[in-house]
Amino acid sequence: MENETTGKITQKPKTLREFFTSRMFWKPFIGTVIGGLAGFLYYYFIGCKSGTCAITSNPFNSIIMGSLMGFFMTFGSDSKN
Repeated sequence: MENETTGKITQKPKTLREFFTSRMFWKPFIGTVIGGLAGFLYYYFIGCKSGTCAITSNPFNSIIMGSLMGFFMTFGSDSKN
């Protein structure tokens, strides 16, 4: 598959083993884990203690939002292969 902007050809993984050992899997996975950890740390140190904040009053909501942010920041941004 050819990239329109750079003209480089990148090959997609053909098997599950190739997929799980490629950057296409690990980069978003690590971004999601770091984002979830950051969401929990935000809840723990800064979060809303009164319970009126929708995201930061519950650790599960903070972890989910942090994980989503980490995923979206890393998914599809692989410009170097």
